[in-house]
Amino acid sequence: MINPEITVGIMFQPAIEFSLNGEFNVGGKAVSGSQRVEYQDGRILYEGNLYDKLSFDGKNEASTFTLKDVVIGIGFHWERKEDQQFEGNLDFIVEEGKLTAINRISIEKYLISVISSEMSATSSPELLKAHAVISRSWMLSQVQKRTILEQNSELYQSDVKNEEEWIKWWDREDHANFDVCADDHCQRYQGITRASQSLEMVVAAVKATEGVLLMNGELICDARFSKCCGGAVEEFDRCWEPVKHPYLTKLYDNHEGILPDLTNEVEAEKWIRSAPEAFCNTTDQEILSQVLNSYDQETADFYRWKVNFKAEEMTELVKRKIGIDFGLIENLTPIERGTSGRLVKLKIEGTKQALTIGKELLIRKAFSESHLYSSAFVVDKTPEGFTFTGAGWGHGVGLCQIGAAVMAHKGYAYKQILTHYFPSATIEKRY
Repeated sequence: MINPEITVGIMFQPAIEFSLNGEFNVGGKAVSGSQRVEYQDGRILYEGNLYDKLSFDGKNEASTFTLKDVVIGIGFHWERKEDQQFEGNLDFIVEEGKLTAINRISIEKYLISVISSEMSATSSPELLKAHAVISRSWMLSQVQKRTILEQNSELYQSDVKNEEEWIKWWDREDHANFDVCADDHCQRYQGITRASQSLEMVVAAVKATEGVLLMNGELICDARFSKCCGGAVEEFDRCWEPVKHPYLTKLYDNHEGILPDLTNEVEAEKWIRSAPEAFCNTTDQEILSQVLNSYDQETADFYRWKVNFKAEEMTELVKRKIGIDFGLIENLTPIERGTSGRLVKLKIEGTKQALTIGKELLIRKAFSESHLYSSAFVVDKTPEGFTFTGAGWGHGVGLCQIGAAVMAHKGYAYKQILTHYFPSATIEKRY
């Protein structure tokens, strides 16, 4: 394995405007400057000609391209558009009546962008190294997993619905024509858009860990991460397919203490209504600014949080977000919780029907215009409707970014951080 090239889906639009900053080759012709492609009759329209696929290959490493109006934070409260600049090569394909822009790039260059996009480039060196290893491992594990599925001709099912329950999860298998997307659905990737003087620290972290992977035997670890676990790390199978990964397991985000059984409703409620000591239980703005970019810092109170709903508003919200008319929602009943207290199954009862939904992301989508911070919440009925009291931000599986930032601040080395969050994995240099 030598610095593999990967493919990243950047944007999906009927028409895409972009700029070639430097010379690119397309069909044997040298081009540069402002460009436009459009979807037309199932093909790609470019300069009066129709194509099934279109590739722009940079003449050298100095050649970059800028995509106009890329949507970032898709489905989140801070969703917005921005122009983004990328290294590597650019492909266009047709998917579902739109054009998809795909960046072909080496994984090490991809990592430099991911780490800068996921957190501040001014983060501590040990945090940056830890994130380089998990981002590299996750990316290559997805390529490995895709290859295994194709070889075995396995049918991957992530949506099961009947009269009593609807269980659904989202994962990178949603992408069939490229390795990963550029948004939070996979790993946030924004090219070299946010390059700064501090980028040198990110480059140094990627270089220092080049080829280093988290391994589970001969399989690359599916190394997940989220913003804030809320003090307790979740198991993989509670959020995605029913597969146990020994390195993605229940643990307390602390160097000491025993995690209660948060699959138990009484213990989960006690945990969520309190604020236990944990690495990620911090309000230190210097540490938080290492992990949270400016738009992430628009989110506050994520270790423990509250959301109030009026019953009528909640009913309309759920109907709009997941397409189910429950009638006036009267009760929300926890059916199953994971090891972090996150709801895996929640029963919704209304005047028209009742249905149990899961897993955690479907629950989060149902009760928010974007995504509820997490599914680790308890519900109180009020005269007006319902109050959610919750813990953490994200799915809580694998590395907790805020917890890891605190660990690095306290002097833990990157391998100690990785060993804490991925306890049975080995750390190996594979290329």
